[in-house]
Amino acid sequence: MRRATITGWGKCTPPAVLTNEDLEAVMDTNDEWITTRTGIKERRITHTETSDMATVAGRHAIATAGLEPEDIDLLILATCTPDRIIPSAASLVQAKLGVTNAACLDVNAACSGFVYGLSLANGMIATGAARRVLLIGAEKLSTLLDIEDRSTAVLFGDGAGAVVLEPAGDGDGVLALNLGTDGGLAGILTVTGFGTEEIGNVAEQFSLYMDGQEVFRNAVTQMGEAATRAVAEAGLSLEDVDILIPHQANTRIIDATARRMKLPPEKVFVNITGYGNTSAASIPIALTEALESELIRPGAVIVFVAFGGGLTWGAACLRFGDRVTPLGTSDARLPATSFTGLDLLLQRQDERRRRRGLA
Repeated sequence: MRRATITGWGKCTPPAVLTNEDLEAVMDTNDEWITTRTGIKERRITHTETSDMATVAGRHAIATAGLEPEDIDLLILATCTPDRIIPSAASLVQAKLGVTNAACLDVNAACSGFVYGLSLANGMIATGAARRVLLIGAEKLSTLLDIEDRSTAVLFGDGAGAVVLEPAGDGDGVLALNLGTDGGLAGILTVTGFGTEEIGNVAEQFSLYMDGQEVFRNAVTQMGEAATRAVAEAGLSLEDVDILIPHQANTRIIDATARRMKLPPEKVFVNITGYGNTSAASIPIALTEALESELIRPGAVIVFVAFGGGLTWGAACLRFGDRVTPLGTSDARLPATSFTGLDLLLQRQDERRRRRGLA
């Protein structure tokens, strides 16, 4: 059976930066508290929509693969922060990107969305239903943040990452996938006020809730087990893994996952320091940066692993192809902004208070 391999990659990180020092000015926190608990120093806040970031990342991935937008026949957008409920954000990206020959759909598995989307793309290529798939992870999580809740407001950032997938050659491509969900724990990481439950309650503003201890405990267990199973199902040993690219949620979770897999730090890619948790966008952003930094060699065995709301988790073991350099480039980028990350966050907080009738 055919399988998918990655032939293109790209990212979009918004220009406005929100530092830990910025957050000190508006909430009861400090750089040491945030850094020691999460590993985050700064994150990006977008002045655009999710579909805009996805479009920029998609342009870079298509160019890197040496393709044109019309070559793509399936567009999958992993996101839990779409521009609208209807239509799918993928439809908006299709129009902006010019991927006119592609069927389009969104996937919402929260932070596990990219790995879930990779599973769908691999299946479509394996059956011959698609030949060239553009898979994007994009999130505008700043929309959900409430600076009155420091337990979540310090964690998240905005961004997008993308890959192009095509039929694999001999030996490379997706070797194994392992996905799981525990809906009984859906309530420990959730966004309320966003959906049919709240229709008619116009004063309600959606709110992000997370039981940090429960999320941490389950993430450490499920990420380690899913990654280990994926490697075993690929017929490999953990010693064969060249690089682990985990969802960038928290350095403590990443470290614990690496220990469970008995991987040394030099085999684990971490970039959460500059971006925070970008949910479904974190793995493709990290993959792009690992390639740009020449940390991935031809034929490298890579493991992606993620954990998110649902509760969902997933891991993929793949062998990268012979090409680790771009076939082309794109000058796509978001429009400039005069606003800082803190400016944008405070604007959204003012809107939140207005909707609650507090301003």
